[in-house]
Amino acid sequence: MLTRLLRRHLRPYAGLVAVVLVLQLVAALASLLLPSLNADIIDRGIVQTDLPFIWRVGALMLAVSAVQAIAQIAATWAAARTAMGVGRDVRAAVFDRVLTFSSREMGQFGAPSLITRSTNDVQQVQQVTFMALVMLVAAPITAVGGVVMAIRQDVGLSPLIAVAVTALLLAMTLVIRRMVPLFRAQQTQLDAVNRVLREQITGIRVIRAFTREPEEQQRFSRTNTELTRIGIRVGDLLALMFPVVMLVMNLSSVAVIWFGAQRVEAGAMEVGALTAYISYLIQILMSIMMATMVATMLPRAAVSAERISEVLDTRSTVVPPPEPHGSSPGGSPGGAGPSGTVTLAEVDFTYPGADAPVLHDVSLVARPGTTTAIVGGTGSGKTTLMRLIPRLADVDDGQVSIDGVPVTELAPEALWSMTGLVPQRPYLFSGTVASNLRFGNPEADDDELWEALRVAQAEDFVRTFPELLEHRIAQGGTNVSGGQRQRLCIARALVARPRVYLFDDSFSALDLATDARLRRALGPVTREATVIVVAQRISTVLDADQIVVLDQGRVVGTGTHTELLGSCPTYAEIVRSQQVGEVAV
Repeated sequence: MLTRLLRRHLRPYAGLVAVVLVLQLVAALASLLLPSLNADIIDRGIVQTDLPFIWRVGALMLAVSAVQAIAQIAATWAAARTAMGVGRDVRAAVFDRVLTFSSREMGQFGAPSLITRSTNDVQQVQQVTFMALVMLVAAPITAVGGVVMAIRQDVGLSPLIAVAVTALLLAMTLVIRRMVPLFRAQQTQLDAVNRVLREQITGIRVIRAFTREPEEQQRFSRTNTELTRIGIRVGDLLALMFPVVMLVMNLSSVAVIWFGAQRVEAGAMEVGALTAYISYLIQILMSIMMATMVATMLPRAAVSAERISEVLDTRSTVVPPPEPHGSSPGGSPGGAGPSGTVTLAEVDFTYPGADAPVLHDVSLVARPGTTTAIVGGTGSGKTTLMRLIPRLADVDDGQVSIDGVPVTELAPEALWSMTGLVPQRPYLFSGTVASNLRFGNPEADDDELWEALRVAQAEDFVRTFPELLEHRIAQGGTNVSGGQRQRLCIARALVARPRVYLFDDSFSALDLATDARLRRALGPVTREATVIVVAQRISTVLDADQIVVLDQGRVVGTGTHTELLGSCPTYAEIVRSQQVGEVAV
């Protein structure tokens, strides 16, 4: 997975990668040349007291060192640019793919896991890319070159290199094999910590209201302790790795000096050659250690790449059509004539893993210039029905269409521009009042924003803000009340001027008087649009042109308020439960 992911995202940086390879080759060759030059100074300069030779070779060593330093710095810069670019591209790819997900895929991964995959997992891949370009490229060049150069100095000591390299590789392999499952468990547990932390931060008011702080502290402590336990086990293996490397390196150096001194004494080897041999041995083992450092990161990066690839390889169940209708957001999807007629024909929908459909054989027609209300008990499928119209999920059977064109044949941008959804849980983004309202229409001027706020009954409280439209809104709208948040979301939909308005229980936080004023103000604005309202309060839907009653995912009644009171027992029961039946009749 890691190789496939890097191959895909390194392609745009092929030029920089080539520069890194060339520069690392130059730096490696320069580092391999230095011990030989030093051996010449000892054997031919110092031993023979040839001062001019020492100056000449010393100056050459200085020049080679300068070349090595410049090449290494430039290679590190190019590697950093490449790794940062890959990280940016992978994050963008994950984000773009998540934007295409329907509610089914979002539920499959979960928000905490997607956040971890977009941040920590991408960081792991980015870091291993940098380390691989900086170390993994130079390591084999230095290791192979060091072996060749060491053998050139003296063949008799070459078995020591074979023994040292074999011992080091064997030890590193054993350690790394134990790391792989731990890294996978670590990333999974990090998901769990993020999930718990996110729930506790977003639900802090509920936790305090029910005095659940001690229980939630224990819950977080358990999750955090498990992550710490796995991290300590990983740290223990990492702590074991580097002493093993140093032990092998020091024992190998001692062995070279021991056997090399005997060869020098026997006249089979020069002192300078022995010095160079030790330097080459250290370079070989250091290059293996550098490769080992990257190797320790590879398992975790491989796990992260696998998790990232899961997101990138997941295709949304809501697939855009190959030749969509209504590709122009302003045009009618079906051609000329009235626009905005929403039709659901024998629609079935089942959530993944559910035993029974949430919606079964649901049919209704909502026309422009009319208001269609959806009512029913909790769990009857009202919100699910609303999500099917803008195609936040696809039906299992039946068809949802606008102006006779199935939503599955409409370009997503065209479909979403036709519909203005005010969700059951209103959500505002961090920014200002104006930036939130302009989500629906970035070109809207201040007059249009104030008009939408007036209709949504939000003008009065926005006027109280010192900064007016530039008042700061916290993430999720947590610095405004629930009713204010709902009205701002309604204003956001009004700014977009869609053909179909979908109000999913969007008046629940409003008092009856504000609810009534808002519905009166909406009338002229939505006169030519199709309005579909989900509501719990019967007072909200009394004046609807048609009311559709859902019960356990089925339509059990359709008509006006008066008609349903006499023909639909489910509706009559809802009215009686709210004690408005006598007033409404």
